[in-house]
Amino acid sequence: MTKAIDLSGTPKLGFGMMRLPKLADDKKKIDIEQTCKMVDLFMEAGFTYFDTAYVYDGGASEEAVRKALVERYPRDSYTIATKLNAWLGKPDEAAAKQQLETSLERLGVDYVDYYLLHALQLNNRDVYADYKLWDFVRGQKEKGLIRHWGFSFHGTPEMLDDLLKENPDAEFVQLQINYADWEDSHIASRACYEIARKHNKPIVVMEPVKGGTLANPPEKLAKIFKEANPDASYASWAIRYVASLDGILTVLSGMSNIDQMKDNLSYMKDFKPLNSEEQKVIGQAQQIIRDAGAIPCTACHYCTKGCPQEIPIPDIFRAINMNRIYQSMEEAKGRYTNATAKCGKASDCIQCGQCEDACPQSLPIIELLQEAVDLFE
Repeated sequence: MTKAIDLSGTPKLGFGMMRLPKLADDKKKIDIEQTCKMVDLFMEAGFTYFDTAYVYDGGASEEAVRKALVERYPRDSYTIATKLNAWLGKPDEAAAKQQLETSLERLGVDYVDYYLLHALQLNNRDVYADYKLWDFVRGQKEKGLIRHWGFSFHGTPEMLDDLLKENPDAEFVQLQINYADWEDSHIASRACYEIARKHNKPIVVMEPVKGGTLANPPEKLAKIFKEANPDASYASWAIRYVASLDGILTVLSGMSNIDQMKDNLSYMKDFKPLNSEEQKVIGQAQQIIRDAGAIPCTACHYCTKGCPQEIPIPDIFRAINMNRIYQSMEEAKGRYTNATAKCGKASDCIQCGQCEDACPQSLPIIELLQEAVDLFE
């Protein structure tokens, strides 16, 4: 049995490098200069965990890690996590296994500290088994190319329990946990968290601010938090909530600019768990969200990469949620109009199903796009 990871050795904030800043004159290219400044602030504050993936930005995220971190800091001063994705783009077994070597080359390192099988869910579970990727990561650890291995997860609690029973030597698990999804019947953050704790697995938290949604909440939620603490950012409530849980290795924040980095560091450098009164405030926010039935989209954009109609699905869902949660049809229509101004509309959907196959949340995207048609077109 693999020895458990020491939770005390890693600060509770990790730099999620999925949504790095882009150049003002080319939104498809990462702003390396700004990323370097963000890395510097992060390292100076004593944080060390950097999270990327083979598929993020088509590999540009891993290359940005090399330029902003690896080429500028000693290798023993930080830890890198990256991931093997066996389903996006439908690689075969050999191509899937090749991803580790490619990641090492992009990153410019001889090993990765944390290696994950990426986004395990019901519709891709068999691929990871058929390609023998569980044994593959075990073998790569024996070779010294991986220090620790685990997996990120977007399935049911029952599936998570099965995977951890089948693979008891998995050293950690990465879960989507935030206060909005804690009791959500679809995401099941609480239930998945409890399964991981039952198996005594350290947890890396992803989507603590739900793709940025909880960092900029509409008026009803904003009012609750501002009344409780006018000086605290909305993101601070979300990140401190999950960082206060037991068994957390680190909490990934997908920071996209220097201001977001400075805000996160301001309350996580000397992290203090939520007290009982602050937990009550979170409870009030959770009740508002439960009553409204928001679409649990995290804006990962896996659905949009292969959409033949170039429909901005996450942006459309944000518009729907504005109406669902806050009954603000005028603002919802404005968001929809802006989102679809230069790309496909919801009514352009040809129902090919590519988006639903790619969605880590298993959302009924085609049905939800029809709701957008009925609301906004």
